[in-house]
Amino acid sequence: MVERFLRQTHFESVEDYNRNLEFIVPDHFNFAYDVVDAWAEEEPGRLALLWTNDEGLERRATFAQLRSQSNQAAAYLQQLGIGKGDPVMLILKRRYEWWVVMLALHKLGAVIIPATHMLTRHDVVYRNTRASVRAIICVDDPYVMGQVEAAMPDSPTVETLVAVTASPDIHLSNGALGWHDWHAEWLQAPEFKRPAHVNDNDDTMLMYFTSGTSGEPKMVAHDFLYAMGHLTTGVFWHNLHPGSLHLTVADTGWGKAVWGKFYGQWFAGATVFVYDHERFSADALLRQIEKYRVTSFCAPPTIYRFMIREDLSRYDLSSLEYCTTAGEALNPAVFEKFYEKTGIQMMEGFGQTETTMTLGTMPWMKPKPGSMGMPNAQYDIDLLKPDGTSCEDGEKGEIVVRVGDKKPLGLFKEYYRDAQLTAEAWHDGVYHTGDMAWRDEDGYYWFEGRTDDVIKSSGYRIGPFEVESALMTHEAVVECAITGVPDEVRGMVVKATVVLGREWKDKAGDVLVKELQEHVKRETAPYKYPRIVEFVDELPKTISGKIRRVEIRLRDNQSHS
Repeated sequence: MVERFLRQTHFESVEDYNRNLEFIVPDHFNFAYDVVDAWAEEEPGRLALLWTNDEGLERRATFAQLRSQSNQAAAYLQQLGIGKGDPVMLILKRRYEWWVVMLALHKLGAVIIPATHMLTRHDVVYRNTRASVRAIICVDDPYVMGQVEAAMPDSPTVETLVAVTASPDIHLSNGALGWHDWHAEWLQAPEFKRPAHVNDNDDTMLMYFTSGTSGEPKMVAHDFLYAMGHLTTGVFWHNLHPGSLHLTVADTGWGKAVWGKFYGQWFAGATVFVYDHERFSADALLRQIEKYRVTSFCAPPTIYRFMIREDLSRYDLSSLEYCTTAGEALNPAVFEKFYEKTGIQMMEGFGQTETTMTLGTMPWMKPKPGSMGMPNAQYDIDLLKPDGTSCEDGEKGEIVVRVGDKKPLGLFKEYYRDAQLTAEAWHDGVYHTGDMAWRDEDGYYWFEGRTDDVIKSSGYRIGPFEVESALMTHEAVVECAITGVPDEVRGMVVKATVVLGREWKDKAGDVLVKELQEHVKRETAPYKYPRIVEFVDELPKTISGKIRRVEIRLRDNQSHS
């Protein structure tokens, strides 16, 4: 399959990859037809999806079965009046149907808007009105349906509501007025008729409302070639191949779901493993890896932090061949501990909702603990200083993508319906990520933080990640966030908001504060130590698991005002 879309499919080195990566781009690429259905033609019996949940239910689907099911789903959605260009919001958690509906909407040329089940009425109205959502397909969860129903009086563009029950044997109650019952109706639709013209490559295929770490959610619009941009994610960064069983931990409302549970994995002919659960448990996750013999695993560093606090000797993880991480910066201490316990080196990657993987540690590279790796050859990456000039090795700057005259595969089209915001981030042939890093003499990039996260204290510029990395090497710390607090003398002082391990919670106090401060002084430059330490039960995060330092800063600023 890969050879259909790449001039060269195997690479031996960074130089080989950088010199020879070249895509073969069809005129009207559609992932559902050109990849999933193509696999169904070539190897109909190949296992595409292995789904299980925390109640012990299990479903398996070959590529041939996914082709059939997605055709049936597309026919049903056609019957409901959904077609090319129609914005459809999906709130399906990790239900099996998410994969079927995603493919069906691709086949219709519709615009998919994945969303989290944690949305409030306000969030639903905001998305409906900003994107002119026409239909919503969601789980039959009372909370989710309640928020959607409450949003309807202020959502004039929404015409169709569909609820997906937990099982084909369960149907909506009579009280669910105005909702279509997926399982009661979808198999009754007539035979699917493929539209004469499904899509052009630059048509909008997917839109994410990204919460980010500050401000109102932005609408990130991707075209149909975005899916092809993830070929490198699955085939190279995840190092997948036919026979791989890959598990990425991600909610389907988050962009990381298509990074790790959909596009790149099926380019590689791998099997996507899904564990559908309501409440995260590191023990339950490890049991799934053990039971199903998962070979490839990807999760944000937060998940690894909880995993390494388990006694990993209690689990048979011998099936694991390859592990990757993205979503936030990886602290070296987590890398080292996981390697010590499993013998597997995590391969870090970096990207945004606006991109596919822009920086990564590929199989032909030696990982450096805490480094994001090197630029993915499908992007022209640079580091820029505030004056717009390129950084030398060792200098901190903003990660940017040089676009020039041709948009690279995987880069977003625009912030939908917001030309000003698009122009602020993407101008003069350069897309500005807003993320800071520095590059070492070997070409590896090291994350520093968001441009608005940098702390200026007594004339020093302090990146939060370097202090967080120092704190994370202390055995008491599970998670932490470093922020700046206004100070009359120093301008700002460093503050650490810390989540302690269970066995350390009763030791929270002045003695432990002093111990953590001295620990940071030993691990990094003394001027970076946190003068304020606050112990909390959890850190505020976005739905994608990124720490919302802006929320901590706002709270602290209010308390100091």
